[in-house]
Amino acid sequence: MTTQRLRDFLSASHQAVLATYHADGRIQQSPVTVGIDAEGKPIISSRETAVKVKNLLRDPRASLVVLTERFYGDWLLVEGEAEVVHLPEAMEGLVTYYRDISGEHPDWDDYRSAMVRDQRVLIRITPSKVGPTIHG
Repeated sequence: MTTQRLRDFLSASHQAVLATYHADGRIQQSPVTVGIDAEGKPIISSRETAVKVKNLLRDPRASLVVLTERFYGDWLLVEGEAEVVHLPEAMEGLVTYYRDISGEHPDWDDYRSAMVRDQRVLIRITPSKVGPTIHG
C-alpha cells in the first residue's frame, strides 16, 4: 500500500482500534481516534496514565485497525512501532492532531491547559506493514 493511500485513508477515517501488549503477552485493545502527521505517521492522543501508553513504553509494538463510518467496507491495518511523545514536546503535535480531525478550537489556551491537566501524550506509529493488500 502506498504512503498516499495511507494518508488519504487516515485523512478521511478517524475511528480505530489500537492493540498493544500487556507484560504477560495478552493483547490489550482500545478504541481510539486516529489522525496522521506531516510525516505520514498515524497519531493518537492519549493520557500518560492509560494502560495502552504504559504498554507501549514497555513494548512499542502496535497494531491499528482503522474503520470507516460505515464499519463494513474499506478498512486499514497498520502495524509498526509506536513512540510516545510526552509534554511539553507533544503540545504542538496535539494541537495539529485536533485541528486536522476537528477543525479550529474555540479557545486554544483552554485546549492547551486541558492537555496539561489531562496529562496528554501523543502516540506516533512508524508503519512497518500496511494492508490489506488482498481482499477475500
